[in-house]
Amino acid sequence: MARLKFPLQIPFVEELGLELHRFGDGQAEVQVDLEQAHLNSWEVAHGGVLMTMLDVSMAHAARSIHAKEPGHGPGLVTIEMKTSFMRPAEGRLVAKAKLLHRSATMAFCEGSVYDEDHHLCAHATGTFKYLRKLPTKGGTTKPMARREGEGEPPG
Repeated sequence: MARLKFPLQIPFVEELGLELHRFGDGQAEVQVDLEQAHLNSWEVAHGGVLMTMLDVSMAHAARSIHAKEPGHGPGLVTIEMKTSFMRPAEGRLVAKAKLLHRSATMAFCEGSVYDEDHHLCAHATGTFKYLRKLPTKGGTTKPMARREGEGEPPG
């Protein structure tokens, strides 16, 4: 599957080297080749890397239903996420996520991370809230950091 461009600029995701490989129809796939900076003291993937892959893939699955809208529709924030770790993760990792249910303001998703031998390493469920702007300190709001050339969606 060919590598896609993330629809939003997410500096943390770029720093980790995550790659988007699927984005559409309520599904998303994120991959990464583990490097030294991704490892814990056991020299396997740090749990934070797996949780980030799950969070990003689930949020993109929820967002993908708006992929054809100008600016790709509203953004998402994670409300809660429950993660279970099954086995150490090594090599190239693949996170696959899908949107299970949505309402006008909420999305309910699940995702799994697999190693290069297709073993299940971690699984999560997550709840996300659709937002147009993010309320921040002092009562102000922040728009999403869109890629150059992509405007803010109407509304």
